[in-house]
Amino acid sequence: MTSSRYIFARFIQAFGYLRKNHRMADAASEMHLLREAEAQLGASVWENVEPIEELSVEYWNLRKLIKEKETVRANLAACQIRLDQAHEERIQVLSNTPEDNQGLVEQRVELLMFLEIFAKRREEIITEAREVRRTYDGLQMKLEVLTQETGDSNDHADEIDLVRSRLIELKSLFSTLKRQRTEIGDEIVIGETGLDIVDAQINEKKLHRRVYASEAFQMIGFGNKEISTLRAESALLDTQIRQLQAEIGRFVSRNTHQHSACNKATTTHRGLVDVMRALRRSIALNHRLAGTA
Repeated sequence: MTSSRYIFARFIQAFGYLRKNHRMADAASEMHLLREAEAQLGASVWENVEPIEELSVEYWNLRKLIKEKETVRANLAACQIRLDQAHEERIQVLSNTPEDNQGLVEQRVELLMFLEIFAKRREEIITEAREVRRTYDGLQMKLEVLTQETGDSNDHADEIDLVRSRLIELKSLFSTLKRQRTEIGDEIVIGETGLDIVDAQINEKKLHRRVYASEAFQMIGFGNKEISTLRAESALLDTQIRQLQAEIGRFVSRNTHQHSACNKATTTHRGLVDVMRALRRSIALNHRLAGTA
């Protein structure tokens, strides 16, 4: 608010035209602009106020906080790098299959194929042995009947000899099949043992991958927590720094004409100081019009 506008507002107030809420709103808006200007001025000139004794506390606290902010920023950058690396390691562990593990998988497939062949062959032998046993039992029954029918005669002697000869052949064949089944069973046991060993090795490597991935997840969790803590610390430092800069800006802008050191510190910011002076005057006039001054 300018002086001419203030005079005009006072003039219309004399006729009962009051705009208290409007004046208070204008004052609040201008106060917000003034605070922003003070913080901006302080951020621009704080390095020039070291000789000003009245701002000694603010200056040295500000230097300390800015140093802390630089440390936090460096720690935050380093933590972000570690977090990115942990994410890359996690992705690599979960997406890639190690070559040695791939070799074990191929070995397992090969063992399964051999076991399938052996199992099929064993089933064929068992089926054949079952048929041999069935035939043997039939011929055995035939031999018993023929022997009973023959008695003391030799009516079926040749046929009985043929049956007995065939029974001997079938018994030998059954023994051979039984031996083959046992041998194939031993091979299956060896193959299953080898398969168990390969499975154990694969599971061990999978467990190692899971442990490694778990470590990466843990590092990611710690990294996120550390980043959150550092960001909160950085935000707090920003608030404290801005408060000190605003105090410095407020002091130097108010004492530019009375304090030579303040005048020197704000040499390159005359325009901003003039705007801030105008804002203070306008705020005061608005409060006066609102009847709160």
